[in-house]
Amino acid sequence: MAGAGLSPGVQKKTFFRGRQWPYHLSLTVTAVVIAFPLLYAALIATQNNTEIFAFQLTPGSALKSNFDAVWFGRDFAGAMWNSTIQTFVVTIGKTVLSLLAGLAFVYFKFRGKWVVFFFVLVTLMMPTEVMILAMFRLVSGFGWQDSMLAITVPFLASATGAFLFRQHFANLPSELLEASQIDGASPLQFLTRVIIPISWNVIAALFVIQFVYTWNMFLWPSLIIRDENKQVVQVALQTLTNIDGALTYGPLMLAAIIASIPPAIVFLLMQKPFMSGFAIGQNK
Repeated sequence: MAGAGLSPGVQKKTFFRGRQWPYHLSLTVTAVVIAFPLLYAALIATQNNTEIFAFQLTPGSALKSNFDAVWFGRDFAGAMWNSTIQTFVVTIGKTVLSLLAGLAFVYFKFRGKWVVFFFVLVTLMMPTEVMILAMFRLVSGFGWQDSMLAITVPFLASATGAFLFRQHFANLPSELLEASQIDGASPLQFLTRVIIPISWNVIAALFVIQFVYTWNMFLWPSLIIRDENKQVVQVALQTLTNIDGALTYGPLMLAAIIASIPPAIVFLLMQKPFMSGFAIGQNK
């Protein structure tokens, strides 16, 4: 009899492995369904309108012409560069300021600390769209239109980041601060030598979240930036629907795929600390 010579433990393991094929099949189908839009977009990126409307399911013949229309005809490279500068400035600035804010809320005593933290929580509940008019008037008053300052400075402060670091620091052992004070460490030394080394996962989680958020920013740049040479990538995408007076889908899909590469690279590089940061938050 098949399997007669196997021990009960091996037989049980083999039995359960045989029963797992429906789960593997369902997960495979789910993965294919989720990946299908991206795969189809990559297919359209290689085709012209004729091939697209013919529902051709093989790579088309227009990849080079679509790339030339996007990269050189509409200077998509310039928009990518503008978004790269904006995203790194905002993400790094937000991370640093949020780190300092969280440190102040937990380890410093000052009058009105809880009032300030309350207002941070209030702004956490307010979407950017609510403040867009006031922010537009403020930035316009400074004369920052069509400049990198307009799309970076207003977003350097982050209520989300301040709240995240405040909660993280509040759960750290108080003995860390006491030991640092006994050793004569300054607040800056306490931050750089004690807090930051044990907070890399949380920093990475905030960095990834803010990078994706800033890279996908559309409404504010479309309002404050009028010069196409200074525009960011998400706004530049909407100009690709019409090339040479015709509605085109291939160049648009190709540009969308190119625009999704930097966030994907950042997430892949920081995936492990990003997931660890959320795991720490859930355990607490």
